[in-house]
Amino acid sequence: MKVGIYFNKKYLPNCARLADEIKHKLARCGSGCVAISERCSLDGIDVLMVLGGDGTILNVASECARRGIKIMGINYGHMGFLAEFEQDKLDEATELLCSGAYATEKRSMLEINIEGKQYLALNDLVIHRSVFGSKYSNTINLSATIDGSLVDNYLSDGVIVSTPTGSTAYSLAAGGSVLVPGLEAFILTPLCAHSLHSRPIVYPCNSELVVCGNNQNAAVNISVDGIVIGEFEGGVKARVTKSKHYTEFITSGKINFFDKLLSKLSKWSR
Repeated sequence: MKVGIYFNKKYLPNCARLADEIKHKLARCGSGCVAISERCSLDGIDVLMVLGGDGTILNVASECARRGIKIMGINYGHMGFLAEFEQDKLDEATELLCSGAYATEKRSMLEINIEGKQYLALNDLVIHRSVFGSKYSNTINLSATIDGSLVDNYLSDGVIVSTPTGSTAYSLAAGGSVLVPGLEAFILTPLCAHSLHSRPIVYPCNSELVVCGNNQNAAVNISVDGIVIGEFEGGVKARVTKSKHYTEFITSGKINFFDKLLSKLSKWSR
């Protein structure tokens, strides 16, 4: 088994020393270990230990999914919804990896097609009005269809399309429901819609969602898992389906989702 270590240097200024400690521990059980600094260096890795916050995991999730690499998350960030282990459990996590006595959990992902380019999202796709410069707009006009049927027209700040994993992130802050990780569904959440009937929609993940901009003169910003992929003219079309790829997490098999949810949301409210 070849293990990679990926750090968020913002949280871990001493990451080189910590990487050496992990390498020595894994070497004792016969596992090779390398530090990963770029996503393009993931080839040949079986397991990636990610030390940081949720954003650090999201930064590598799509590349790991494409390569079939399992992720072991160690929370050194603020929220840590995606990480199985807290930083004081690093030794326990390393021992679990060495023993091979861990469980795994597959998380569904979005496949997003925009203007001929494909993106993967573990958390969400966000289509938002432009808030900068000459392309600034107060609202944007979007329409959403599921399997060809109109869901709604949204005069709003934008929309969020989220997986169950991402339902506890931006979508939740915007009033969306929490979806348990194993649920075969996605959620469409409007952002500040100018309508009393525009509410979050939970729909089957085997459906095709298409979101279209209806105002040619308005620009929209589009982000995938928190990374802005570009500013597009108002007529842009985003096609969203369930990806054939999954993000696979290593877990201890001991943590209940609702216990973790309550703990993290209580931390969020402080």
